[in-house]
Amino acid sequence: MDAAFTAEQDEIRRTLRDLLTKHGGPGEVRAAVRTTEGHDPALWHRLALELGLPGLAVAEEYGGAGCTATELALACEETGRALLPSPLLATAVLAAPLITALGTPEQRAELLPRIADGTLTAALAVPGGSMAAALGLTADNRAAAWAGGGRAGGIQAHPDGDGGGGWRLYGEADRVLDGHSAGLLLVAAHAGGYPRSRTLLFLVSAESEGLARTRLTSMDETRPLARIELRDAPARLLGADDGTDVCGALADTGSRAAAVLAAEAVGAAAGALERTVAYVKEREQFGRAIGSFQAVKHRLADLYVRVEAARSAAYYAAWDPAAGPLALAQALEAARIVAGEAVQLHGGIGFTWEHEAHLYVKRAAADELLFGPVHRLRDHAAGRAGLFGAVTADGPVRGVAV
Repeated sequence: MDAAFTAEQDEIRRTLRDLLTKHGGPGEVRAAVRTTEGHDPALWHRLALELGLPGLAVAEEYGGAGCTATELALACEETGRALLPSPLLATAVLAAPLITALGTPEQRAELLPRIADGTLTAALAVPGGSMAAALGLTADNRAAAWAGGGRAGGIQAHPDGDGGGGWRLYGEADRVLDGHSAGLLLVAAHAGGYPRSRTLLFLVSAESEGLARTRLTSMDETRPLARIELRDAPARLLGADDGTDVCGALADTGSRAAAVLAAEAVGAAAGALERTVAYVKEREQFGRAIGSFQAVKHRLADLYVRVEAARSAAYYAAWDPAAGPLALAQALEAARIVAGEAVQLHGGIGFTWEHEAHLYVKRAAADELLFGPVHRLRDHAAGRAGLFGAVTADGPVRGVAV
């Protein structure tokens, strides 16, 4: 592994940081989350047209830059530093890889160029709000519980019946990231009924009949969530129903997404730490800056070590996605601890609604609720590695030697 970044990768980071410094400050973030879309559409189109952000990891034949997960992770580290509300995570990190992995040539040619140029946003909808389980981060996603198991509940799919190869979906999904504004939904649903149940992914247009979308009140406004209700909504199958391993594709996407999410969480932790360091240099007590007190220096030094350790893990995971879940666990923990300490070191002002410190606390807590928690990420990774014994579809068997 070559740990040095290329000139192109450094330029991506520098250009994006400069742009977000000018147009993605705390005031702009607060204004963006209150829009109908939950983000600033003008800034999103600028990021897409000038920097090609949503198409970084899309193949060149579909209009993307053809970069790797490393470039996408570096970009998300900068968006995390600014707590930027955008469809980047839902569209480029979750939806685009699934379309690439499972879509037919016609579907890839139709959808990926529009994702790459920013004109189409997408969201992954899984029943039960169990995104981490569906992506195989905290449990074996081949276990049917997260998707309803073909019984009542979850989202059910059945052929349209008109002979055209269409499908109809019935059910609902909660906590769908950017689901209220996405132009395309990738919906995980069960087909075949209970006896021959199998999980498939379907494409649902935002204009489909029988689709209702409600934006939910979320802890972190920069992570807008929605409830998706499907009442015999028309859908297209993503790919072909030929025994394709949909759960395997979801797990592969989850590992890569975990690496990118880890980098984003590291960016948020670093942003909180930078603001805290700047504050303690200015805030005076007993006639001197509080940053000059040894106790404060020690606390900041501990936070710096946590951030750098999490950054190293995230960069390694971008190179080796198999390490993504563990890197994500370390990054989420670092973000939570750094954000909490930032509020403490800001003193009374850190608890106020007007200060941005609480935004970092909410981002850390919301990400752990959506993609964690940390102890389950680590437990599942340890179980897969066989540290606690044999692994079955239901998880590790404790006390059984491997």
